[in-house]
Amino acid sequence: MTEWQVQEAKQRFSEVLRRVAAEGPQVVTRHGEKIAVIVDIDEYRRLSHRSPDFSDFLLADPDWGDDVEFPRSKDLPREIAFD
Repeated sequence: MTEWQVQEAKQRFSEVLRRVAAEGPQVVTRHGEKIAVIVDIDEYRRLSHRSPDFSDFLLADPDWGDDVEFPRSKDLPREIAFD
């Protein structure tokens, strides 16, 4: 990845964007410290896409089909003494 100082990136922004398209992510630095990365919009979308978690899956009401069984235990609940 090419590194650009903030001032240089501002002055040559069109070139920075061309390099993003041709070479990939470009790093912007301030006082030698990396502060930002400029990436192609498709890469940004790929990176920022949130994968659904298990609760999202269940809330989407999945079609379990007729072949899936959810067996339940025939055991009675245990007795609990309340002293």
